[in-house]
Parts: sequence; C-alpha cells; structure tokens
Amino acid sequence: MADGEMKMTYSAIVRDKDNKRIVRVMFERKNGSLSDTAEGLVPDGKIVKSSGFSPDEIKQLESYLWENSQSIMDEAKKISNPLKWL
Repeated sequence: MADGEMKMTYSAIVRDKDNKRIVRVMFERKNGSLSDTAEGLVPDGKIVKSSGFSPDEIKQLESYLWENSQSIMDEAKKISNPLKWL
C-alpha cells in the first residue's frame, strides 16, 4: 500500500452486546512508517476508534459508512455463511 492510499476491510456479520447484527469496518492508511486506522460499525455509520485521522476525515468516513451501509452489509453476508465458500 502506497503512502496516503486507503484500504478498507470488513468482518462477517456478527452480533453486538444487544444482539443486533453489525459489521465491523476497518480503514487503514499508510502514513510514512506508521499507519492511520479507524474502526467503524455498520449499519450505525459510526467510527468507534481512530488513530491518525482528523475530525473532518472521521466525518467523511462516517458519511461513507452511512451511505454505503447496505452494500457493505450485503458483501459481509457473503463471508458470513461458510457454505457459500465452497
């Protein structure tokens, strides 16, 4: 990954402490020898942990999560069912 390039990964669908279906989304950006990271939740569209991102960037990431929550959930469904891996 080149400096400044953003990488997004996501979990399978899991249950939170309230038994609600969520997907954990991780954003990572190389910043010299370090990495900036942010972890968000879908469908809430909220960043819950971050390091290295500015408040404005966090707002942009949250907007991205909110606007794309359905497609992220759809993609996470594909990895949530191991029978579909075969």
